[in-house]
Amino acid sequence: MTLALQALPLALLLVLLATGRAGPATACLAALAASLPALALTLDGPVLPFLLAETPRAAWLALQPLAIMTGGLLFHAAVEGEGDAEQRPASPARIFAVTLPLGAFLESVTGFAVGAVFALAALRRMGLRGPVAVALSLHALVLVPWGALGPGTALGAALVGISAHDSAALSAWPSAAWVVSLAPVLWSLQARAGQAPPWQEASVQALGLLAIGVGLVLWHCVLPFEVVGIAATGPVAAWALWRADPPRDLRTALGAAWPYLLLIACLLLARAVPGMPEMRPFPDLPGFSLTHVAVVLWAVSLALLLSRGRIGRSAAALARARRPALTLMLYVVFGRWLAGGGIAAALAGALAGAGAAYAVVPMGFLTGFVTGSNVSSNAALMPVQAALGAALGWPPLLAPALHNYAGASGAGLAIAGTAMLCALDGTARPGQVWRLALPMAGLALLWGTVAMLAWR
Repeated sequence: MTLALQALPLALLLVLLATGRAGPATACLAALAASLPALALTLDGPVLPFLLAETPRAAWLALQPLAIMTGGLLFHAAVEGEGDAEQRPASPARIFAVTLPLGAFLESVTGFAVGAVFALAALRRMGLRGPVAVALSLHALVLVPWGALGPGTALGAALVGISAHDSAALSAWPSAAWVVSLAPVLWSLQARAGQAPPWQEASVQALGLLAIGVGLVLWHCVLPFEVVGIAATGPVAAWALWRADPPRDLRTALGAAWPYLLLIACLLLARAVPGMPEMRPFPDLPGFSLTHVAVVLWAVSLALLLSRGRIGRSAAALARARRPALTLMLYVVFGRWLAGGGIAAALAGALAGAGAAYAVVPMGFLTGFVTGSNVSSNAALMPVQAALGAALGWPPLLAPALHNYAGASGAGLAIAGTAMLCALDGTARPGQVWRLALPMAGLALLWGTVAMLAWR
């Protein structure tokens, strides 16, 4: 009875979203209501004090991705072109360039699904809308362990006392296999969008994904793990964009690229400044410093808007964020209630059972899918997974690295992020998107299981 009540909120949410019976916000409100009986049975104490303590923590966690999302919308308003530049038709090369290589590159720099927001905006400018566009944009989130320079990976490693670099290097192997194996999924979605790539283009795209996968593994040998995502995707993104829309000359290319280069330089410089004061109302949750990604993104975006005389666009850009902001806030609250109340851990334990070794990857994926964040996923279940790995006699790095990979994969397809992207699109529903993205989830679980079998 207890397990059924614990599973009810998540089951209700998924059913409502998958069937389209309720929108993302309404479905989450129903799931929040359904979680109250489960919390009453799971918690050691009364529910109300828990809600009063945990909900502000959830709001604080949501504040950071919300600030980055709105900053990304402002940046897009500052750099979007006009006239012919906005009317370029869709093509397989353009779709590929803006989704995985460029989207994953921007996600590695900024994190918090900004890469997917940029990818979706670029697809919409090509005239692509609906579930296919959202499913394509989710490919920007395949390198979540290195997103925003890897705070979730660092936190998870710190929680269980292992090297963050070594954990990321081990996570890179299944991540690389996942990226390369996504080629047929990308081709299928491009075909659904009416832009099936000919075999020559498909071969070039496969080569680009292979380059990202190989770089993801090899760059850990010479670079800090925080910048590996940037190093692996940056050259491929530049090459793919050049192929998709060759500039008239180098000056034109630099003129189009300089706002992005400025943003990246400012973000990297901000990360290089140590010891900046920060707001940290909750000692065990990430802080918000003057050099936070959101602060830099807002500052650069507003400077560009002012310098280009486009400050009037900011109101429209921020207005687009209202519904996604509410949706994301509700889902982060839901994830924190489930994780902080012990429901996520209870469901994970029920999944383990006799096949505990085979449950590590699905448990990690489920936690990331529910919480919507690699930081939250690792905070919620990394110690449990590490203890499970020790009980199974695994090497100390294996269970944490598998959880980091699987939780990040789930976070890339998460309830909150998908709902936010659907709200930005305005026509798609999460259930429609997940049906298209199901092969992505299946491949993520497959490669995590293969890695577990190879290394245990």
